[in-house]
Amino acid sequence: MIANPSYSYISPEDYLKGEETSPIKHEYRQGEVYTMAGASNTHVVISLNIASRLRNHLRGSGCQAYISDTKAHIESRNIYYYPDVIVSCDQRDKAFDNFLRYPCLIIEVLSPSTEAFDRGDKFADYRHMESLQEYVLVSQNRPNVDCFRRNQDGQWVLHPYGKDQEIHLASIDFRCAIADIYEDITFELPQPQG
Repeated sequence: MIANPSYSYISPEDYLKGEETSPIKHEYRQGEVYTMAGASNTHVVISLNIASRLRNHLRGSGCQAYISDTKAHIESRNIYYYPDVIVSCDQRDKAFDNFLRYPCLIIEVLSPSTEAFDRGDKFADYRHMESLQEYVLVSQNRPNVDCFRRNQDGQWVLHPYGKDQEIHLASIDFRCAIADIYEDITFELPQPQG
């Protein structure tokens, strides 16, 4: 997601104003703006599968799922990211038009060019959101989901899910089969070594 930083400082206000009319999405990290790369069709289908199932699950609950055009604002770190799927159950988020500050769940579909950042610095930044209870990383290369869940002591615990398992997102009491996340996705079979 992050590439091509601009090295002159940009205020959060100028960033948000620019994003309103920009044909290209940018993430904002402490005064620097980064152009987002486009997503593959596999990435988009996986994100849509997750978002549609979450939307159905959350109907009437007071919680709302949003897709990749809604930013997560990490106010304490002066950061705006575009997660693939974000869920908020906090009424304070209704006051914002194009970002959320109090999500309980953030989901990123991993791309080869962003996986290290999503697992590293981005996750470190997201952990500053006190409302966040789960951070979920979804592979697009194989049926694999890593759910990091904040426990009662504030520690982040990994709950990995693989093929033929059922995922549980405790923050919104959601369950679904891994197969549902990867519906309509065909994985390439490994080539035999000769």
